[in-house]
Amino acid sequence: MTRLLIEHRTGYDYLRRVSLSYNEARMTPLTDPQQVVLESTLKVSPSSAAVGTYRDYWGTRVTSFDVHVPHEHLEVTAVTTVEVSRIERVPGDGEILTWDDLASPALSDGFADWLSQTDLSEPGEEVRELAADVTQGLNPHDAARAVFDWLRTRMDYVQGATGVQTSARDAWAERKGVCQDLAHVAIGALRGLGIPARYISGYLHPRRNAAVGETVAGQSHAWVEWYDGEWRGWDPTNSGPVGDFHVSVARGRDYRDVSPLKGILSGGGGSTLNVTVAITRLA
Repeated sequence: MTRLLIEHRTGYDYLRRVSLSYNEARMTPLTDPQQVVLESTLKVSPSSAAVGTYRDYWGTRVTSFDVHVPHEHLEVTAVTTVEVSRIERVPGDGEILTWDDLASPALSDGFADWLSQTDLSEPGEEVRELAADVTQGLNPHDAARAVFDWLRTRMDYVQGATGVQTSARDAWAERKGVCQDLAHVAIGALRGLGIPARYISGYLHPRRNAAVGETVAGQSHAWVEWYDGEWRGWDPTNSGPVGDFHVSVARGRDYRDVSPLKGILSGGGGSTLNVTVAITRLA
C-alpha cells in the first residue's frame, strides 16, 4: 500500500487576451477497487470561473468550467491524496478466457468499445501480422504478455519524437515515442488479436525509494489495461505490471478520451503551456 499526495498544476499564458473560454479538466484520480481518493480539490484561476463536475461515459470525473471575463492567464491546480494498493494476481487454471470466449457475441458486444480500433490506436497491418506471429498457440493472457515483451524490443522511448496527435501507425513507423505512443501501439496490437484493451492516463511516482514526506517531480503517465477474464494493468514504458506507484485518473479508448485539460476559447492568439506534477509519499 502507498499513500501519495499529488499536486498537478497546468497553466496557459496567452499571447493576447482571451475574452471567454469553455474547458474540461480530467485531473482527479479514480476511486476503484485498487485505489481510494481520500481528499481532492481542484481550483481554477481566474477565480470567477463557473465550475461544475460530472462523470463522463467512461467513468472519469470531469471538472467543467467556463470563464466569461477577459483573461491573459489560465491556471488549473488539482491536489489529491490517494491510497493505492495493487496486487498482481497470477490467474489459475480455468480463470483465463479462451479465444472462443472472447469471440462470443455476449462478450464482443459488451466490450465493443474496447475492441474497436480508433484513429489513434489503429497500428497498421504490419503490427497486426507481427502480433499474430508472436502469440501463435498462446491463450489470451499469455498472448497479451507476449505482445508487451515483443513491443519492448521493437520500440524506443524517445521524447520529442511524437506529439499528442501521433497515431500508433505513425509511432510504429518511427519505432519510437513516449508513454502515450507505446500504449497506443500495445492497445492496437491487442485489439487486433481480439483482446479488449483500454488506455489509462494518470500519474507515476518515479522513485520507489523516496522517503516518506519527500516531494519529487512526478510524471503524467499512460499505460494499458487488458481483459482476459478480469482487467489487468501493464506499463509498456517501464515493461512491467502497474503497481502501487501508478495512480489512475482516466480510462478511455485512446488519448483523446482522457486529455487532462482541453477546451475552446475566443482570442488568445497562441499560448505558452506550463505543467508541473509534484508527488509526496505519505505512507
